[in-house]
Amino acid sequence: MRVLAAMSGGVDSAVAAARAVDAGHEVVGVHLALSASPGTLRTGSRGCCSKEDAGDARRAADVLGIPFYVWDFADRFKEDVIDDFVAAYAAGETPNPCLRCNEKIKFSALADRALALGFDAVVTGHYARLDDGVLRRAVDADKDQSYVLAVLNAEQLARAMFPVGDTPKPRIREEAAERGLAVANKPDSHDICFIPSGDTQAFLGAKIGIRPGAVVDADGQKLADHEGVHGFTIGQRKGLGLPGPAADGKPRYVTGIDPDSGTVRVGSVEDLQVWTITAERAIWTSGAAPDGPIECVAQVRAHGGTAPAIAEAVGDGLSVRLREPLTGVARGQAVVLYRPDPLGDEVIGSGTIAGTVGVDSTPVGSDAGSATR
Repeated sequence: MRVLAAMSGGVDSAVAAARAVDAGHEVVGVHLALSASPGTLRTGSRGCCSKEDAGDARRAADVLGIPFYVWDFADRFKEDVIDDFVAAYAAGETPNPCLRCNEKIKFSALADRALALGFDAVVTGHYARLDDGVLRRAVDADKDQSYVLAVLNAEQLARAMFPVGDTPKPRIREEAAERGLAVANKPDSHDICFIPSGDTQAFLGAKIGIRPGAVVDADGQKLADHEGVHGFTIGQRKGLGLPGPAADGKPRYVTGIDPDSGTVRVGSVEDLQVWTITAERAIWTSGAAPDGPIECVAQVRAHGGTAPAIAEAVGDGLSVRLREPLTGVARGQAVVLYRPDPLGDEVIGSGTIAGTVGVDSTPVGSDAGSATR
């Protein structure tokens, strides 16, 4: 096939491109310029899309002997990922920008352009596996990225290739070194790529500004002031601006966020327990929603936060009833459903969390429950 290899400048995408070449495909490398300030260099493992990264990708392409291009997607990235990220936090949500980038940039904007230019598929260095169109977890559980790829629909998965998902990360680095790729020991990127400082609250504060509000307890008693709900997320324990623990000596956690009034509610860890999740924008990897309720394993964070559940399509969304409670479940996150077979590695679908309910049928996570963006 004629395939386009998305080369970030890291070791995973370089080896993915190399394996595509080994498989006999006609491979062309492309680096996505996503930063509005590409002159900014990364700091260690923070940041990406810099001139340094583009240079690393180009050198890897030279070693592989494939054509290489840089495509400017900065405006699209700002609109679909950064602006979405800021708006979500302003609405009291907790977004995952990696999911949005995969959905809107790498497997939408990039894939659409690739198909228009005659390419058959897009190759990336994501840690996941594809088996006849079925998305599965990677062999390396610590690096598995199936969660952030679960926003891809059947058509997008049909034109995707994940060549490194069947290999543990240490072996990928060894292979890169054997191939003479200079990125073999390059640090992995961490945190949010467009916030190289790692200070998410400062980034959001500069974008959103000060929107004063109050931190209250479960009874509505004011405990402290704050400068904006964007500084909080469900399940947060530190940085609440409180003088100490609750009267019973137990720590307090953020249990609710009302973006309209600016109220942040805190309570005990028990108050965080969620038994039902409702989600919008359901995506079913098979291309069709199930006919009725299905047994599954629900995951609500990129690493961790899983529980057996029963899920059901509801309109263009879905409802998930957990058999075991989960905590720290926030609106704006994704709930990803896996098939509960012995391996538990097949992705069934996903949705964007819109609401949650605790054991006593009390909404958890949003005091307003109707914030939109």
